[in-house]
Amino acid sequence: MALTTRNFGVTKDGSQVTLYSIHNKNGVTAEVMDYGAILVNLLVPDSKGETDDIVLGYDKLEDYFVNDCFFGAVIGPSANRIAGAQFTIDGETYHLPVNDNENNLHSDHATGYPKRMWQAQILDNGVVFSLEDADGSMGFPGNKHVKVTYTLTDENELKLDYHVTSDKKTLINMTNHSYFNLAGHNAGSIEDHKLQILGKAYTPVVAGAIPTGEIAPVAGTPFDFNVPTRIGDRINDDNEQLKLVQGYDHNWVLDDCSGQVRKVAEVTEPVKGRTLTVYTDQPGMQFYAGNCIGQHTGKAGASYGKRCGLALETQAYPDSVNRDNFPDVIYGPDREYRTTTIYKMSW
Repeated sequence: MALTTRNFGVTKDGSQVTLYSIHNKNGVTAEVMDYGAILVNLLVPDSKGETDDIVLGYDKLEDYFVNDCFFGAVIGPSANRIAGAQFTIDGETYHLPVNDNENNLHSDHATGYPKRMWQAQILDNGVVFSLEDADGSMGFPGNKHVKVTYTLTDENELKLDYHVTSDKKTLINMTNHSYFNLAGHNAGSIEDHKLQILGKAYTPVVAGAIPTGEIAPVAGTPFDFNVPTRIGDRINDDNEQLKLVQGYDHNWVLDDCSGQVRKVAEVTEPVKGRTLTVYTDQPGMQFYAGNCIGQHTGKAGASYGKRCGLALETQAYPDSVNRDNFPDVIYGPDREYRTTTIYKMSW
C-alpha cells in the first residue's frame, strides 16, 4: 500500500488544493482531494489487465467550482431532497436554500460541503478529511464536526466512513455522489450495465422527485432489480414514476436494515468485465441513472451526456426529516452520526 500527493490547483481564495493518490497491490488507485473531499479518479484494471478510470469528473480544479452534477462529491449535512426546503425539530422550523424548484437539494450548491476546503490527515492506506460546520450554516442548526475517511484495501475495497457530532439536534443524512461507468468514464451510456439492488420496496415520488411517503413493493414494476437486470431494458417503459424523473432517480428501501454493513447492490459491465459491489449499513440507496447529465467535457476531453454514468448513493430515504414513517435522521449531543459504505471492485 502506498500514498502519494500532488498539487491540484488553487481555490478562488488562494488555498492550495492537494490530490491524494492511494494505491493498493492490485493496481487500483483512488484519488481524492481536500477541496470538497471529492473522489476525483478511481483507476481499476479490467479482465484483460488494462486500467481505466471508472468515475466521472474533471482534470482541472476550476471545473469543480461549478460541478452542477456533483461528480465525486461528499454531500452534507443533508443529501437528496427536502420538501419545501424546511424541516422542524422540537417545534422550531429551519429554512434551507430553495434550490430545486420549491425544494432543497443536497443542502446548498454554493457553500455546501463539495465547495469547502477540508483538513486532511494522511493514513497508511487512506485519508481522513474533516471540517467544522457552524451553527446556522446553510440553515442547519448545531456546530458540527464532520469527518469523512477514505481507505483503500488490498481486497479492492474503497471504504467511506462518515462521523458527525453536533452540539444541537440537527438533520444529518450524508452520501457520496460519485458516478460510475465500469467500462471507463469516457465509454458512453451505462444502459448495458447489469444492476442488482437487494431491496423489495422503493419510495415513489411526485413531480419534483419528493417522496409521497409510500413504501411501495418493486415486484411487477421496472424497479425490481432483485435479479441482475440490464439497466436499459426498462428505463424507457411507459411508467409514470420513470417519466416523472426521465428514468431511474429513486430511493430503494434496502433489505436487512439492522444497522450492520451488508451487501446491497452489484453492478457488472459485460465488455470490460468489471464488477462493483456496494455494502452499507444505511437503510436506503438512491439509484440515479444520470438522466439529466448535460452535454459537456469531462476528464481527458471526454464527452459526457445523458446516462453516461450511474450513482449509487447510500443514505436514509429522501425527505426522511418530514416523514414519521421514514428513518430517523435527527442527531445531536446524545446521538452521533456514524455510517459506512464500501465500494468493492472485481474483474
